[in-house]
Amino acid sequence: MPRFAANLSMLFTEVDFMDRFAAAADAGFSGVEYLFPYDFAAGDIKIELDNNKLEQVLFNLPAGDWAKGERGIACHPDRVEEFRAGVDTAIAYAKVLGNSQINCLAGIRPQGYDCATVEQTFVDNLKFAAEKLADAGIKLVMEMINTRDIPGFYLNTTAQALAIRDKVGSSNLYLQYDIYHMQIMEGDLARTVSGNLAVINHVQLADNPGRNEPGTGEINYRFMFEHLDRIGYQGWIGCEYKPATTTAAGLGWMKAHNAI
Repeated sequence: MPRFAANLSMLFTEVDFMDRFAAAADAGFSGVEYLFPYDFAAGDIKIELDNNKLEQVLFNLPAGDWAKGERGIACHPDRVEEFRAGVDTAIAYAKVLGNSQINCLAGIRPQGYDCATVEQTFVDNLKFAAEKLADAGIKLVMEMINTRDIPGFYLNTTAQALAIRDKVGSSNLYLQYDIYHMQIMEGDLARTVSGNLAVINHVQLADNPGRNEPGTGEINYRFMFEHLDRIGYQGWIGCEYKPATTTAAGLGWMKAHNAI
């Protein structure tokens, strides 16, 4: 049976961030993820994890100025030093929080650089991060994101991610497969996951259209959950969706699946 992690950047936003850990545990989650921990002391987050018996599953490397629309800096040739400093920051947090994987957001393709330079920057930064994280016992994942929600996002298909992974050449680099994003960009979800299971270390979900909870759109999540079990996926599934109404009201899909 899949293990579901509450994404605290999108779920339980009815309460302050530090109160979302207790809310997630009360709702039946045993793991949590979120965009970034860096606005809070790692020790304070660790207290919430421990008090609520939650596992820290995932967070992202520092990704630039999120409030100003930046969505990662890993492919930006003029931000390499900032990216690499962020890797050290993320490792320091993970050592306290206990997560065994960290996600890298490629970012929106920067203007003023040719395609080869942007790609090489991304490859070199991934090599650096994969090696540093490996030394710390942490896996690096990279996420493909649809270009409708984030126009110009650099990494946006499974095929591109696999090609980048080959160029990086690290056994410590994996894919984060977001079902919602990939339904928009390419479809063929079940076969893609099956064919690339060995390099998929994390899965996320939301339905389409709307990016709301499973059961509100076109994706057959009951089939996908059973498929992930059938092919032997052992990782977490991050619930990174926008509740159609309230978080609690939108959790019927999880209760129904857990009752099967």
